[in-house]
Amino acid sequence: MPVCRPLGQGLWEVRSNLSGNRIARVIFCISQGRMVLLHGFVKKTQRIPNQDLVLARRRMKEIEQ
Repeated sequence: MPVCRPLGQGLWEVRSNLSGNRIARVIFCISQGRMVLLHGFVKKTQRIPNQDLVLARRRMKEIEQ
């Protein structure tokens, strides 16, 4: 899987491997030509938890206002 991939609706994900076989994710968007980091977390399942996507989308709407 690529290090960076689109999640849809303007959101992107950056993957990062941590020590101890942990996997971190940072969700970001591009706003006014800048990368804005919206949410970061350590993954515990294969899928991104819905609550993390909801939080990132809410923060993206806040910066667009």
